Amino acid sequence: MCQFDYDIAVLGGGPGGYVAAIRGAQLGKKVALVEARELGGTCLNRGCIPTKALLHCAEVFEQTENAAAFGINAADVAFDYEKMAAFKTATVDKLVSGIGGLEKAHGVKVINGFGRLTDNHHMTVALKDGEEASFSYDKLILATGSSPARPPIEGINGQNVVTSDDILSMTELPESFVIIGGGVIGIEFATLFATLGRPVTVIEMMPSILPGVDPDVVRTALRVLKKKKVAVINNAKVTKIEGGDTVTVTYELNGAEKTASGACCVVSVGRKAETRGLGLEEIGVEFNRNFIVIDDRCRTNIENIYAIGDITGKIQLAHVASAQGLIAAANAAGHDEIMDYSVVPSCIYTSPEIAFVGLSEEKAKAMGIEYKLGTFNVAGNGRAMVMGENLGLVKLISDMEGKLIGAQLMCPRATDMIAELAAVIKLGGSVKDVADTIHAHPTISESVMEAAHDWEGLCCHALPKRK
Repeated sequence: MCQFDYDIAVLGGGPGGYVAAIRGAQLGKKVALVEARELGGTCLNRGCIPTKALLHCAEVFEQTENAAAFGINAADVAFDYEKMAAFKTATVDKLVSGIGGLEKAHGVKVINGFGRLTDNHHMTVALKDGEEASFSYDKLILATGSSPARPPIEGINGQNVVTSDDILSMTELPESFVIIGGGVIGIEFATLFATLGRPVTVIEMMPSILPGVDPDVVRTALRVLKKKKVAVINNAKVTKIEGGDTVTVTYELNGAEKTASGACCVVSVGRKAETRGLGLEEIGVEFNRNFIVIDDRCRTNIENIYAIGDITGKIQLAHVASAQGLIAAANAAGHDEIMDYSVVPSCIYTSPEIAFVGLSEEKAKAMGIEYKLGTFNVAGNGRAMVMGENLGLVKLISDMEGKLIGAQLMCPRATDMIAELAAVIKLGGSVKDVADTIHAHPTISESVMEAAHDWEGLCCHALPKRK
């Protein structure tokens, strides 16, 4: 019987890869984790965590600016972006160190370098000191993630034209911004910069920002952005970028050529899979466009190789990558587990936050599903009023038998609250189950219960609807 150096090798140490490595070790396997950069991958180092750290700083700044409404005198409020960036970096460093400690505690061998497959059982790693290391493995989990896409626009590499990775490494905040792309990443950055008082223009090719998000939620989000003086331009195709101390972005709108200018242009138009230079094509790994093809057990077409995360083209979210990592590791260890994508919550860290799971009203219509709604305006929630929050909503969607099939939240702490509704959908629960669950008072989560009562036509904290 062939002897391998490792039972499982994991290539890529992001939220999918590092979790897969730990789970493989927990299941009794000898595991190696290869990562070319920092543990935690894009999410921890150049995505989820640093953006949320900066958004929290901006939230604290905004709350302090508005403290007078709560009887607190805080004159001459100002922010120090260099210190905000230092807080972000310190938070990231602490979490990266924590992951390293977890890998070591579970007996995972972490190898820092760029890994390349020489065949389906052997890998060579270009180490950071210039040396090379080679080893063999029985099973392999690919988890190399993604990077910001740069579309073929004239001037895309110009001066002060940056990606989301670049902007997060800055220690000084530019005076104004043009953001190309009104998706989740673009709107989160717009929220951050505008909250800190910077003029922001968002240019989106689609008819609306936040494509795929419930239209009622988008309308409320636009009200918030307008209040923050963010200019949003939809149905616009960017044709040219002229970099420099002032960046000029040329776009087409309704057949006319127009421009928008700022000190910095952030290109935020999606992400591309990072699979180049890994030796995958040479060993015959199957691709669909730029993504690795996998089955519901996260297996590729190569018997001993699995793939997880952004490179699979499923749902590019960190928590999906982690869930895939657990499945892939279990199957690589000899189990038989299936990945279920039917209930995946999504979160947008605007102010207020947005979170949703399951079917939206639009999707239900498109699928021909008869549905029933329950809604609640967050302005009627006591905790929201205490917090000075009066914009937002909760929408619950059921089939005609009352089974919960979708939920959309826009309210403070929506990203924490969505798990309740994800669990109800996962378990096949009903809106009545939510209505009959006692929610603590005063909490924002009562808004979910109130929406469920509205579904029943029995909401006590909203005016009666006209018949």
